[in-house]
Parts: sequence; structure tokens; C-alpha cells
Amino acid sequence: MSPVAGILLILSAVTHAGWNFISKKHHPTLAFYLMANNVGVLLVLPILFPFWDKLSLIPAFVWICLNWSGFFLAAYMAALAGAYRSGDMSIAYPLARAFPIIFVTVITMILGLGKTLSVWFIFGAALIVAGCIIVPIRSHRNLQIRDYMNLCCLLSVLAAVCISGYTLIDNEALACLRNLPGRPFGPVGATLVYMALEAIICSVWKGIWVIASQRERKAFFVVIRDYKMAAAITGIGIYLTYGLVLASMNYVTNVSYVAAFRQLSIPLGTLMGIVFLKEPPHRAKIFGVLSIFVGLVIVGLQ
Repeated sequence: MSPVAGILLILSAVTHAGWNFISKKHHPTLAFYLMANNVGVLLVLPILFPFWDKLSLIPAFVWICLNWSGFFLAAYMAALAGAYRSGDMSIAYPLARAFPIIFVTVITMILGLGKTLSVWFIFGAALIVAGCIIVPIRSHRNLQIRDYMNLCCLLSVLAAVCISGYTLIDNEALACLRNLPGRPFGPVGATLVYMALEAIICSVWKGIWVIASQRERKAFFVVIRDYKMAAAITGIGIYLTYGLVLASMNYVTNVSYVAAFRQLSIPLGTLMGIVFLKEPPHRAKIFGVLSIFVGLVIVGLQ
């Protein structure tokens, strides 16, 4: 992996952990993420202009996938906001980031879509599962079921389920978009167009849910009044992270290095929660996050 790729991936990890930190610190609500996503849509909307005459070539299957993917992405943000309101970022962030690797692997195996798992992959997955079990523990001497049966952990797992949902859907939709007759969209073009369309649809879903909820409607006006700058920075961070990851792929010989290196955001996010939000640095939490990080790196390199 070249130094340029390393720098881009470090920046993407810092940016990803950073926008999560900002949303956790300021106003973790779906209304906040709606405002953030709307800013993101304004940033990525120009991507569609060079492809405007080709949008009609997108098949119905991809549009259906975009709708469901936008739904899962909006649900992920709603669950993440709830997890941040009810608990520590240093617990919610690693759980929401790590569990999708396990969920996606299991689902692809059940559907017969995945390749045969190596011994190292299984070892890395075991470290991830062990870390996820350890992270919420307050004390290794006094393990209690309430360490897990709380809203923060439950919503973090729900967020991970939603990430798994749109990840699997996106994979199938992008494969379809890249392989259309005549190849109207190149690999990069297909990804960028899909990202822009998904951002728009995600905002639509979020908007529907915010309008339907009295609490979120009130929160939206609070965001406009007090947190619009934080929301704007969050929106920029969300799509800047994605752009940096895409850019890094041009400087690596193996895309698995990208998947592995991105996991740097997990210890960074945990550190931000502990240092800046003054969340308790339980030994179990630190050990669990390190186990998740090592496991994800091993899995990413397979």
C-alpha cells in the first residue's frame, strides 16, 4: 500500500469517527441526521449532471434496491441517534461498526454467495465476536445481564443490522449497474451515481419519519436554530469519508487493505468518546475494542 493510500485512509478514519463524535456531542436525533444528509445531498448532487442522459437506462431492479437501501440507511441513522442518546459513544460506535462484518458474512454464507472461509478469517471473526461481548462489560468481576440489555446496546445492534441490510443490497445493485448492456456506467461512475441517488432517497425516508414524529419535528427546528453548523459539518464528513475511501482505492494493489485499514476508526471513535466526552474507560471496554480492531484487520486482509 502506497503512502498516499495510507494518508487517505487515515483521513477517512478520522473523518468517520469525527462526524460520529460531532453528532453524539451536539444533538443525536434523526432530525440532526436529516439536516446533515441534506447538506451531503447538495455536495454530491453535481455528480449526476454528467450522467443525466443515462439515468433512464437504470433498470427497475436498481431503483427498487435504491429505495430499500435508502430505507435501511435512514433506519441506521435513526438507530444510531437513539444509541448515542441512551449510552456511550465508546460502546455504541464499535458495536455498530463491527457487528455488520459478522452479519454480512453469515447471511452470504446462508445464501451461498460467499467464498469458503479461511482459518484466519474464522479467527478474526471470533476476535470480533469476543470483543463485541466484552465492550459493554463494566467490570469483569461483576458481569451482569443489564450490561447488555439496555437501549444503547440494543439500538447499536439494530444499527448494525441496518448497515448489513444496505451493504448486501448495494452490492447486488452496483453489480447490476456496472454490467448493464453497453456498460453506460464505468466502475467509478456507477458507484458515484449510485451514491448520489441513494443520498437523495435516504433524505426522503428521513424526511417522512421526521414529519411523522412530533418529537423529531421539534428537534428539526432546534437543529435549524442551534445546531445547523454542526449538522452541516457532519453531512460534509459523511460524504467526504466515502470520497476518501474511493480515492484510496486508486493507490492500493489489493482492495482488502482498504477494508482493513478503515477499521482504524474504531479505536479512534472510542478514544474520542473517552477523552472528549469523558466516558468511563473501563478496562473491559478498552480490551474489547482492541479485540474488535485486531479481528477486523485480520478479516479485512483475507
